[in-house]
Amino acid sequence: MAGCAGGAPDSVQVPGTVATAPQPGSVARQPAQVQPVDAAALGATWQPGCPVSPTELRRITLSYIGFDGRSHRGELVVHRDAVSDVIDIFESLYSARFPIEKMRTVDNYPGADDELSMEDDNTSAFNCRPLPNGSWSLHAYGHAVDINPLFNPYISGSGELQPVTARAYLDRTRTDPGMIRDGDVVVRSFAERGWQWGGHWRDPIDYQHFERR
Repeated sequence: MAGCAGGAPDSVQVPGTVATAPQPGSVARQPAQVQPVDAAALGATWQPGCPVSPTELRRITLSYIGFDGRSHRGELVVHRDAVSDVIDIFESLYSARFPIEKMRTVDNYPGADDELSMEDDNTSAFNCRPLPNGSWSLHAYGHAVDINPLFNPYISGSGELQPVTARAYLDRTRTDPGMIRDGDVVVRSFAERGWQWGGHWRDPIDYQHFERR
């Protein structure tokens, strides 16, 4: 799945509930910051036996527009070869003022519990966790990002819902800000860089999920 070639420098600066829509206005974006991580910094999101080592991962600090219309800073951990893509994508979302609830690494939740992160509508990336079939999720490689997961749930063919609190958002005719729709700026920004959207899948359907293989 994930390769180990390529990557970003160890530390660089790169230029560049019903929610209410962000209000228009000029909001300055701060440059993205990229830093290496170690096992201690990754906390419960990484453990020995994971398919990538901490040296292959980078922490990106990014600007995003919140539901209050203001600029905020958040963090994602991704594979070093996905850094440029992720920075470019989130710059596009910022310019389009697509709202994001919050952006914290999953180690901020007890046991790096993905369900707790999703229920908190937290946008996240790396988390070394398996799929139900026993293979590794692309999140375990740092090659997947979940955006506003409460508003954009995962639904399995058997009807399993993640997060379990997202039932209201199975209605995709809703027009809440932060929901992801086919052809919108989120889907386009990822697709332009070769990432796939889980909202195009049939089983499961994963509206929050973007991945690169």
